[in-house]
Amino acid sequence: MTNTVQKQNAFSRGATAMTPAVAQMRVTRDLHEAEAALDEALICQANLLSSMVTARREAGLPPFEGQDALMRLLKSQQAMVDAGGELARVHGRLNAIAVETMGGNDACPKTATLASPAETGPSAAATLPRAA
Repeated sequence: MTNTVQKQNAFSRGATAMTPAVAQMRVTRDLHEAEAALDEALICQANLLSSMVTARREAGLPPFEGQDALMRLLKSQQAMVDAGGELARVHGRLNAIAVETMGGNDACPKTATLASPAETGPSAAATLPRAA
């Protein structure tokens, strides 16, 4: 089957062709969002831990009341930290793939941030519509 026929068949099945550059931008956008979401989840869990301990103390409850819930929350936080490590490995591998296949990748941000839907930054990756 020729390349043209393959492309036509893909379009007839409802699939849309994506250039490597667009694919890279979408993966980059989604990776950065995932990294920022993990950071946000860790912050939320840390705030929850603080609220739980503060509430226990201010309510005058015994020091070990709810200890099982605190321990489960800490396990959840550890899982998030572990997930962050795995996501860092994904990031590194995707960066290596970008170098191997496209000659490089845009500079990675030093920190992950969640972009609000109203923001329209200079990054094309942040403004691409989601794939259907």
